[in-house]
Amino acid sequence: MSALIAAGALAGWAGRHLLGRLRRGTAVPPGWCEIGVSLAWALVALRQPPGWWLPVPLALGWLAVVLSACDLRVHRLPDALTLPAYPVAAALLSVVAAHRPGVALGSAAGLVLLGGTYLVVRVISPAAMGAGDVKLAGVLGAVVGAVSVPAVAGVVVVAAAFTLVGALWRRAEAVAHGPAVLVPSWLVTLSWP
Repeated sequence: MSALIAAGALAGWAGRHLLGRLRRGTAVPPGWCEIGVSLAWALVALRQPPGWWLPVPLALGWLAVVLSACDLRVHRLPDALTLPAYPVAAALLSVVAAHRPGVALGSAAGLVLLGGTYLVVRVISPAAMGAGDVKLAGVLGAVVGAVSVPAVAGVVVVAAAFTLVGALWRRAEAVAHGPAVLVPSWLVTLSWP
């Protein structure tokens, strides 16, 4: 477990430095990503998922921390992180599909459900949600759908509740949607199998 925590700190450090170098990234204070990824990976280690599932919560934990840090700082989810998440998720889920039948179908349904929900909100009210949130929602839906299609609906409800609380707390200021959907999505991957 200590090796995974140390690896998490190093991965968080790399994520923080990557954010600082991205064209649409931001500078993040030292420790934010390092501590966040270390904690996420420690929880994964405590859970002890099978080897064919282990990379999924680790990768999503890293992505959740790094994107949340960026979204909280500058209300942006860089394409340089959200778009490559699609082929990474597809590769990881193809390994999972070899061990669990039905994962591909659930993943496709989740992508359509979560990505579609966010796209509808974006089309109806462009000021309410950024394009980066829609891009992120698709890949999160694919991963959550691989676990359980009904869990996608749960993530939508929890993300909406977190966003509402954030909007009430911050009043008229912009609300970061990324963390509100990333956290429950990661928790679903942590709880399975």
